[in-house]
Amino acid sequence: MDSLDYRILDMLQRDGRATQLEISRAVGLSQPAVAERIRKLEDRRVITGYTARVDAAKLGKDITAFVGVNIEHPKYFESFAKKVLAMPEVLEAHRVAGQDSYILKVQTANTKTLDQFLVEALRTLPGVTRTHTTIVLTSIKEETHVHVSPELLKGE
Repeated sequence: MDSLDYRILDMLQRDGRATQLEISRAVGLSQPAVAERIRKLEDRRVITGYTARVDAAKLGKDITAFVGVNIEHPKYFESFAKKVLAMPEVLEAHRVAGQDSYILKVQTANTKTLDQFLVEALRTLPGVTRTHTTIVLTSIKEETHVHVSPELLKGE
């Protein structure tokens, strides 16, 4: 990847609806050249997808929580991961080092639905020995933009 690729990535992260023509003008390439670079970034899975960010509360999801999950043995990791992938309440799932085996970011409608999710869906999975939940009161920063250092943007 060169500085033009990094500039294209930075622009797309800031505005996923930026047109190839807008990007081409900003980086000084032709539109077909930008299209080809974007295609290659997608093929190499540097760009993994495109999405719209939404206000969860306006969609009836008023509770965001982070749930630490302890799994008793690594033999349960694969089946746990498969089950979690199918749970619409789980926005993010990360296998981590430390006290927990996994950290999940979860959104539900209210505390009752969060409780149902924890008791009926999560804690019933094979291998789950413990969970602990932290409910978000206010989010001051939620980013999806991966910082691209100025040196990479300039090609230094």
